[in-house]
Amino acid sequence: MEDVLKKVASGKITVEDAKKELGILTIERIENAALDIHRKYRRGIPEVVFGEGKETKDIVKIVKILVERNDYALVTRMNNYSKIKNMLKGLELDYNKKAKTLLVKKKNCVFPKNGRIGIITAGTTDIPAAEEAKVAAEIMGCEVLKSYDIGISGLHRVFEPIKKMMEKNVSAIVVVAGMEGALPSVVSSLVDVPVIGVPTSVGYGIGGKGIGALTTMLQTCSPGLVVVNIDNGFGAGVFAGLIARRNKHG
Repeated sequence: MEDVLKKVASGKITVEDAKKELGILTIERIENAALDIHRKYRRGIPEVVFGEGKETKDIVKIVKILVERNDYALVTRMNNYSKIKNMLKGLELDYNKKAKTLLVKKKNCVFPKNGRIGIITAGTTDIPAAEEAKVAAEIMGCEVLKSYDIGISGLHRVFEPIKKMMEKNVSAIVVVAGMEGALPSVVSSLVDVPVIGVPTSVGYGIGGKGIGALTTMLQTCSPGLVVVNIDNGFGAGVFAGLIARRNKHG
């Protein structure tokens, strides 16, 4: 990129030529994968590897390139850690068993400080999605305050954790809930920061597999609540991280 910009500055190439060259530079192909190398400059977070359905050898190849370019790589929905851990020698590996995420980074990799967010779950079975959100927010530089298993079946449990989060000036709160999915609306009614609802596939019968929770959150009458897809903890964590970063840096 620096070489291309120097060529433009010296008049060796036109702006249009530079656009073409930079467009090529942003994509790096390895066999069946086309890696978006410069995504971190556009979005504030590099490309993340969705591990589900990918062969171990392909994950390793992709991860190595992303680490080389960005100092780290995150793999979500990682089900074959036991196979991959010995194939990434010389790198730091942080596997979150509950979230099924694998963070691979260079030994000198340090994430920037970008504010603070909160994460709440209704039940313990919602923790995997919450942990995925936590990992996503942390690689964006957020300090994460957690409080798990404080669902509406015991509503009195909600107030103290929320109070502490607001006292710590969180920029956003991720609320993860399955079953009827009412907790995000409750939290949204109590705070003056954005709330991100994550419906989980916990539940059965009518509205099971997250449909009931998703419908409840989408039908909220409490403004300030946004909703991601079922079990999409990663998306919620990134959204919260973007809010926190904007609040800190303006």
